[in-house]
Amino acid sequence: MTSPADRLQAVRARIAAAARAAGRDPATVSLLAVSKTWPAGAVRELAALGQGDFGENRAQELIGKAAELADLPLRWHFVGQLQRNKAAGVARLGAVVHSVDRMSLARALARVGTEAGRPVEVFLQVDLGGPEGELAVRGGADPADVPALADAVAAEEGVVLRGLMAVAPRGTEPGPAFARLAALAERVRRDHPGARELSAGMSADLEEAIAAGSTLVRVGTALAGVRPLPSREDESHPSHGSQQPG
Repeated sequence: MTSPADRLQAVRARIAAAARAAGRDPATVSLLAVSKTWPAGAVRELAALGQGDFGENRAQELIGKAAELADLPLRWHFVGQLQRNKAAGVARLGAVVHSVDRMSLARALARVGTEAGRPVEVFLQVDLGGPEGELAVRGGADPADVPALADAVAAEEGVVLRGLMAVAPRGTEPGPAFARLAALAERVRRDHPGARELSAGMSADLEEAIAAGSTLVRVGTALAGVRPLPSREDESHPSHGSQQPG
């Protein structure tokens, strides 16, 4: 069994190597530790090693864990499917929301950001589909709708558009999907220069994502080893009952 320090070092080394292989500065790629199902003590241990960004995919778990770790200067991210009636609790924490895929959710977050005087930072989630004949079950907006959604979200005063987010389809090589995502991200940046970030890549495919331009990788399994609690859910979408571990 490796220690948390060893696993964190190994993930950081993978990120740095992938960035250099793509001709990029490793400092341009951030690590988001997806801490779903981890006890607060595990988050605290990684925080002591210098990890500051953590992601959750359930609103209740995020809110509870953030309260328990309120003494630490952590940056929380929400990477799961977010219901509008839970958006306020997540947004009030200052969490970055990676899964905005419809204007109704963006407006709910914007209301909280406006009331708090602190805009909510958001990513638009893109549906990259799946293998032929398989339904896309990871959530997200249709790629064809993303430019218009970006325009609408960017016009809301209570949110700040940081960029795009996606999960690679299951059962296929992730490279082509990430390439499509990168092209779409570049199109969005032309209209919204501040939306420069790309949240893509997990434990199994972070190298391919970084090669395509990812600026933030969401990693859980490679940091945690065996999950502290059993979970069949994905690092990004509990309600889709699908994927990964990351």
